Amino acid sequence: MTALAQTITPELRRWIVAQAEAGCRPEDVLQAMKASGWGEEVAIAALEQTLSERLAELRPAASVVPLGAATPLPEPALGDAPTVLHIEGHPVRLLTTMRHPRVIVFGGLLTDTECEELMALSRPRLERSKTVDNATGGDEVNASRTSDGMFFERGETALITRIEARIAGLLRWPVNHGEGLQILRYRPGAEYRPHHDYFDPVHPGTAKILERGGQRVGTLVMYLNTPEGGGATTFPDVGLEVGPVRGNAVFFSYDRAHPSTRTLHGGAPVTAGEKWVATKWLRQGVFV
Repeated sequence: MTALAQTITPELRRWIVAQAEAGCRPEDVLQAMKASGWGEEVAIAALEQTLSERLAELRPAASVVPLGAATPLPEPALGDAPTVLHIEGHPVRLLTTMRHPRVIVFGGLLTDTECEELMALSRPRLERSKTVDNATGGDEVNASRTSDGMFFERGETALITRIEARIAGLLRWPVNHGEGLQILRYRPGAEYRPHHDYFDPVHPGTAKILERGGQRVGTLVMYLNTPEGGGATTFPDVGLEVGPVRGNAVFFSYDRAHPSTRTLHGGAPVTAGEKWVATKWLRQGVFV
């Protein structure tokens, strides 16, 4: 097949879309096209043009509007600008607040004993962390996330029940609107590259994910230890870094599945020691 004879046909476009929606990486599709005789320049042009047009088709139908007053976002009671919130007798300090993105740093959300107990309970169950597979709605090991982790079921132990109730009271969000508590351990060099926690409606696997409780609307990251070096939670869009300090937590919410929320965030590499965190994702509806 000569370069002059190569034409980007409707059949080729349909094939490229099918490969992308099946979860194939663009670089793999490109290699397959080259192996079939397509010139590299023509193949790249076909990929870029076809995928751009497909995304343009999908985005209007999948765009997410604000949740509105009928479905409020998780939010602590900060109307009187308190410095400490007392949740079921437990004091939680307000260390930092930001409006856009909505980010709040809490001090002393967990006690030292609770942190130790969470690490001890989760340690035997840790395995390589996975991320959502956008093509299928399942999960997969991803090179961008180099931690070990596990999930607790809601209410699995008395400790988990107590912490979930405290989170619900703090953020004024029902316990059953939250996913199970996830524990993560980052060894030296481990990181989680910047990403969004919402599920992008453009991906074919999102519809399946949303069946279990709707869209994610908030994230709470609780630090179970203070690493010797590194491990900050970063928000690249706004230049914010939250240092991991045992017992403290960072909360952020997002009212739509769109980068305009400015909630792009990541876990910076651990440079010394280990970093342990407990993460709670909050859903729009009842998570089952």
